[in-house]
Amino acid sequence: MKLPFNVDLKNKVAVVTGAGGIICGEFSKALAACGAKVALLDINEAAAQKMADEIGANAVAVKCNCLDKASIIDAKKIVNAKFGKVNFLINGAGGNNPKATTDNEYMTPELGGVKDFFALDESGLKFVFDLNITSAFLVTQVFAEDMVKTGGNIINISSMNAYRPLTKIPAYSAAKAGISNFTQWLAVHFAPCNIRCNAIAPGFFVTNQNRGLLFDASGNPTPRTEKILNATPMKKFGEISDLTGALLWLADDNASGFVTGTVIPVDGGFSAYSGV
Repeated sequence: MKLPFNVDLKNKVAVVTGAGGIICGEFSKALAACGAKVALLDINEAAAQKMADEIGANAVAVKCNCLDKASIIDAKKIVNAKFGKVNFLINGAGGNNPKATTDNEYMTPELGGVKDFFALDESGLKFVFDLNITSAFLVTQVFAEDMVKTGGNIINISSMNAYRPLTKIPAYSAAKAGISNFTQWLAVHFAPCNIRCNAIAPGFFVTNQNRGLLFDASGNPTPRTEKILNATPMKKFGEISDLTGALLWLADDNASGFVTGTVIPVDGGFSAYSGV
């Protein structure tokens, strides 16, 4: 893969959760291209294995349910046996659920026949919070133990939803706001151990999870896509490669060694635009 710049990560052992997905799969490739040994964790082992095969010898795919602490502990044993102690963690597992998504942007008294706020399923809300926050909590709890005495680097994946909640997805917006807050908490808590913790907040990128919301079956932009692009000053979706520079900067202790507790937006100006 083509990197915007190269950093020396040859002494890093990195764990990436959600590594079977587009963003964290590319993150895994970038870390490996800079010399890190990378463990790609995903509940979808086949997807993680595909990414690991593309990387080569310094990568291993590990099936892991990031909502099951026993599964995470088992994954850590595999990583430690293969590569040694972990000193770099990307908490990328996350996502939304249709049960926690409304059909309507606005509630009006006469609205009917749609899944509105009152029809949202409690189980969907809990699932979204678990998938985003509980997973990051449990994975960090397990893998950060390797870092306490020797230092380390944790990068969480937040979202534009953490800055400005999007319509229709209240649970996901709240969960990602929680991730940003959790990032700051971890940064303070682990500072005496020389463990840095930051987050990257992607703007709008086309991924497997959101493609159906952004384009119809014929590949045409949906009305939601038009709204997103109108609110993005750069008037385009991001490319996954646009995130790589932020990742490598945060990954390099020489470049960002005094940076902790930050949430970096990579969003084409979305979070800065007021609409006028």
